[in-house]
Amino acid sequence: MTKKAILVASFGTTYIDTRKATIEEVENEIKAAFPDYEIRRAFTSSIVRKRILKNEGVDTDDVDRALQRLKDDGFEEVYISSLHIISGSEYSKVFHSAARHKNDFKVIKTAKPLLYSKPDYDQAIEALEKSLPELSEDEAVLFMGHGSEHHANSSYVMLEYFLKKNKATEHVYMGTVEGYPELEDIMEDIKDKGYKKLYLLPFMIVAGDHATNDMASDEEDSWKSILEAAGYETECILKGLGQYPDMRKIFIERLKHIVE
Repeated sequence: MTKKAILVASFGTTYIDTRKATIEEVENEIKAAFPDYEIRRAFTSSIVRKRILKNEGVDTDDVDRALQRLKDDGFEEVYISSLHIISGSEYSKVFHSAARHKNDFKVIKTAKPLLYSKPDYDQAIEALEKSLPELSEDEAVLFMGHGSEHHANSSYVMLEYFLKKNKATEHVYMGTVEGYPELEDIMEDIKDKGYKKLYLLPFMIVAGDHATNDMASDEEDSWKSILEAAGYETECILKGLGQYPDMRKIFIERLKHIVE
């Protein structure tokens, strides 16, 4: 009987509660959807892996080591579920690791990240629609994405464009903490729209360090503080994308696509 495995690869997080509510929740749903497969985990962030080892005593694999372990354990088919948002540097780590190990397995395939082709954006926006707070006329939603120096950062601009084209999400704005658009760009965009209250949410799988500190903290340079200083009322919703059932469903569908 062929030994088959699914490797769930994500950036990772040092925040235990959100890890359980997001990454672990996706893993559990994958286990339920693929009962005949071994489910394993890899984090692409070396900083996250080091901090987890130091603080929790848990040694988490990167993708290369996870694949080596699967080879050593006699698995012949491996399917990688990427919980990354864009096809940026972290997703590239997954893709290149799979390429390095292509001769170690009869089958090795990697699923797409959340935002890849036009239908993927449509699917992500449809999932977002179901999870947005109900807005009054003078309210809007600001999502904080991670952002990147990688050229795939353009995915956030593309998403912003599609959000504006969609009637249900025309009051939803997309920014990043380490890329473009920045908060200043969003503030320029909304200044004449008459908004009084802004909901702030992370557009990341987990509500980890960026969401807690860069978005929702009382530090003077957080999004919350900057927006309140500009006269807006804010409400922060510390909920990662992995907590939305419809978002989790997307990753499982991507996985089913490469398995089938």
